[in-house]
Amino acid sequence: MSINNTNYGVIIIGGGPAGLTAGLYTSRARLKSLLLEKGLVGGQIVNAELIENYPGFPEGISGVELGQLMHQQATKYGLKTITAEVTGIELQGEQKIVKSTEGDFIAKAVIIAGGSERYKLGVPGEEKFTGKGVSYCATCDAAFFRDQPVAVVGGGNAAITEALHLTKFASRVTVIHRRNQLRASRILQEKAFSEPKIEFLWDTVVEEIEGKNVVKRIRLRQVVTGGKSALDITGIFISVGLKPNTDYLKSILPLDASGHVITNDKMETKIPGIFAAGDIRYNSARQLVTAAGDGATAAIYAEKFLTE
Repeated sequence: MSINNTNYGVIIIGGGPAGLTAGLYTSRARLKSLLLEKGLVGGQIVNAELIENYPGFPEGISGVELGQLMHQQATKYGLKTITAEVTGIELQGEQKIVKSTEGDFIAKAVIIAGGSERYKLGVPGEEKFTGKGVSYCATCDAAFFRDQPVAVVGGGNAAITEALHLTKFASRVTVIHRRNQLRASRILQEKAFSEPKIEFLWDTVVEEIEGKNVVKRIRLRQVVTGGKSALDITGIFISVGLKPNTDYLKSILPLDASGHVITNDKMETKIPGIFAAGDIRYNSARQLVTAAGDGATAAIYAEKFLTE
């Protein structure tokens, strides 16, 4: 595609909390700023029905609303947003050419805040029944399973949050976890263990998802004993971790074994003028509040890079 006519001071890749905070800071610094986001502004937080651990909202706030408020605040100071998927970055002297599905954009500084996407199980039937009983977002799809038995695969904060949300709709929620204890925070564990609709299958993995036109059952294996079993359900919600969106960066930046961008404490990568922030960054705490902090830090040092 041809290069767009307008050059920017900073291009921000990703519209989650890290990217939106970076956009707020760069716009307030009067840097000409462009944010590129391929999906909904807000990133992974839009899947959260209620966020209870972000400072300033003692009663909690929905992920969708918080994402909209963060975007509104950044655009108030001049941040421009375009819906586009970034496919690559090319270096041309001091300039960075960000290639996307909506054309190529030029900037002297780039902040990569593209976040992550859900890992898949990779078992037979998963792809076939995606959208037909297999889901990766309870907030999006829970209402389709009213008064029906469902399963959640995973044991972290995201999985248990999904399970708790599903109890408002499903008749039964079975949490399937490959270990014998959850990794979720204590407060989420307490809520889950006290919820009568939730039951747990420990040391268990899903081996196959079955059905005809929609999901009907899943085949399970107990990892300690090797025993096989089946569970009749109409929906399975998969929440087994997040994969950083960095495939397009493999030839540009050093990544860790999981694909996260390696930065220093200033969010700088090995290439001057390219920064990374949020869940996409190596050793990130993967929390909303730390993603916002990363975005602010990246923006502050991007401004210094451009003005010094």
